[in-house]
Amino acid sequence: MRLDPRLRAALTAADRDVIIYDLAGIAAQYAALLRQLPGVSVRFAMKAGPVDEVLTTLAEAGAGFDAASPNEIAQALRTGAPASRIHYGNTIKSDRQIAEAHALGVRDFATDNLADVAAIAANAPGARVFCRLATSGEGALWGLSRKFGCSARDAVRVLDGARRAGLVPAGLSVHVGSQQMQAEGWQSAFDTLADVLTELRRRGIAVDHVNLGGGLPALGCLDKHGRPLDPPLEKIFTVIREGQQRLREAAGTPLDFLIEPGRHLVAEHGAIRAEVLRLTDREQLGGERDHWLYLSCGKFNGLYEMDELQYPLVFPGHPAGELVPAVVAGPTCDSDDAFWHRDGQGLVPVPAGLASGDPVWVLGCGAYATSYLTQGFNGFTPLPYRCLPVTGTAEEA
Repeated sequence: MRLDPRLRAALTAADRDVIIYDLAGIAAQYAALLRQLPGVSVRFAMKAGPVDEVLTTLAEAGAGFDAASPNEIAQALRTGAPASRIHYGNTIKSDRQIAEAHALGVRDFATDNLADVAAIAANAPGARVFCRLATSGEGALWGLSRKFGCSARDAVRVLDGARRAGLVPAGLSVHVGSQQMQAEGWQSAFDTLADVLTELRRRGIAVDHVNLGGGLPALGCLDKHGRPLDPPLEKIFTVIREGQQRLREAAGTPLDFLIEPGRHLVAEHGAIRAEVLRLTDREQLGGERDHWLYLSCGKFNGLYEMDELQYPLVFPGHPAGELVPAVVAGPTCDSDDAFWHRDGQGLVPVPAGLASGDPVWVLGCGAYATSYLTQGFNGFTPLPYRCLPVTGTAEEA
């Protein structure tokens, strides 16, 4: 993974555990996405990076937000983004949460069932709703195939029910799965969307937008076995651009498009400065001897996605020398706090000369690192963060 010189300098200067965000890199990534998908409005998935400085950087560049709770909506509004650029993207919400969001000025709500439609009608009268379609999630590291979304047939019922309840049946949405690695995942979603738009048109329901959801992959990732992940990003963008035209034809009316990137915008522009606790070796029950590298951060303080990813590690004090294959694990007294390891798979080559206190840089962890911080599991303090601004002096929290 290429390391930006500014981020490298900040990691070098850090003398304690900290996650560092490069706001200029995030802004540049946002601009690059707009060039690939001109005319598509971005609603950043806040859960991927709920850091005020990150959100403000994106809002000032013109992004809106995909919020999943009234608290996220309030945080998004504090960036200066207007409520018209914020939608309530969670299909799971209580009556009170719907009313709170409506009071905050939000008028666009995701849904996927008639009970939720009735609740929106009662607590946010006249609101706009968009119906989330289920996808298989095939090809993604995290498929999201069960908890959210309904069938194509059900989506027609939901939007027709919204119309009858006095709501505006405004759109459709999909989510092809987080870190989607195949362009075919998008193609399949467009097939379903086109069918639903055709049926809605037949019934006289004219939606005004399609939300293409999340799933855009980050680059520079390793899978749980340590193999590089190389998503066909250019092909994915081509499928999306071609799919937009196909959906406009199916709808028979003008359509706007939204997209909800999360990790695609922030993953590569965040890194953690941590340190080595200990490099050990010990014999296992089967007689094999494993090296274990324990770090000061792990699944419960910054690296939650260890179940599917290995984060690239840099050991700045050991640029050369003997390497040993090790299981990399966090500091907590929890067996789940380790990179996936079974039958020798998922071992990471690490310098044999590592000593307690040596710095380690964990790259590509700008997505979800702060979201998944516990409030001090086992007494380990949540990571502080620092932001490298677009211009000016670094801010720290």
